[in-house]
Amino acid sequence: MTRWGTVLLLVGLAGRGGATTGRSGAGPNRDGVWQKAELPAKLPEKLRPRWRQSIGGGYSGIAVAGGRVYTMDYHKTPREQERVVCLDAATGKILWTHAYDVRYGKMEYGNGPRATPTIHDGKVYTFGTRGHLFCLDARSGKVVWSRDTVKDFKGTVPLWGHACSPLIDGRRLIVQVGGEDADLVALDTATGAEVWRALADRPGYSSPIVISGKSWRQLAHFSPQHVVGLDPENGKVLWKVEQEPITYDVAISDAVWHDGVLLVGDYWTGSRAIRLNEKGRNPKVIWKGARLSLLMSTPLCRDGHVYALDRKDGLVCIELQTGRLKWRGEHVTPRGSQPAGEPGVGRQTGTDLQ
Repeated sequence: MTRWGTVLLLVGLAGRGGATTGRSGAGPNRDGVWQKAELPAKLPEKLRPRWRQSIGGGYSGIAVAGGRVYTMDYHKTPREQERVVCLDAATGKILWTHAYDVRYGKMEYGNGPRATPTIHDGKVYTFGTRGHLFCLDARSGKVVWSRDTVKDFKGTVPLWGHACSPLIDGRRLIVQVGGEDADLVALDTATGAEVWRALADRPGYSSPIVISGKSWRQLAHFSPQHVVGLDPENGKVLWKVEQEPITYDVAISDAVWHDGVLLVGDYWTGSRAIRLNEKGRNPKVIWKGARLSLLMSTPLCRDGHVYALDRKDGLVCIELQTGRLKWRGEHVTPRGSQPAGEPGVGRQTGTDLQ
């Protein structure tokens, strides 16, 4: 689905004087958790648009911070460019744009950027489809620094373009660039200077996350070849789990961390739940299987359960620790569209993903 047309803001969901603060695709901690108390318990029967604003094409998500809305788009004319777009959250007025030249060539689904902007400490960080990385002043859109990751790191652009949303960890910006011994790189947030590089894996489409236990903290990354834990300070690999070969390298859905278990999944090989020990080491796959097969949507976790969009059964609920399927078949997309599913709604089941 392209986004030619409109950014839409709905009353009751956003635009409350800048109170909504989704600083990256899944919130400040990349855990899909809403940090504010004012999320409505019940939606009104009819949602009333507060404003609409036409923008270009793309798949980029929307980040909201400081009363402003940030996203990315793509235009073919008058010249082929990607843009970073900043809008007023209250009115929808475009406050500034930053455009740069790009060439998509014959790339499939070439409708625009994939990654969501990341907002941090008065800066907006964006990663374009062809590997253009920018740090912009969030108020003015002025370029603070930029990197061409293809040139700077001999990066490889995945088949369908880069989709990794930049991760901020302290003074480090971490992003997947697919370079030589540099699948992941960490850059100084203030200057763009390289801090470290790690991994020789091919690039996928997922974004790294930070996970932690009582006495440890680390970076978790899901690539087409491995699930990896790294030291975010220096990029040292702490542990690694080999990944079954994934068709087209579609490691897209971000890893999720909940109750001491790291869950990753893809469309072709299914999912794997990995438990770490009390020191954040010694990874053990506690269950795996094709029953939960993810594509783009990252699962949400709550109270020991995973809620995810499966390629076959639509919306499903799974016990994270056991892989037991609690229910399936809740369809939130039109019939005939992916993820597809069988007739029936909310069927009870006792299937294990062993």
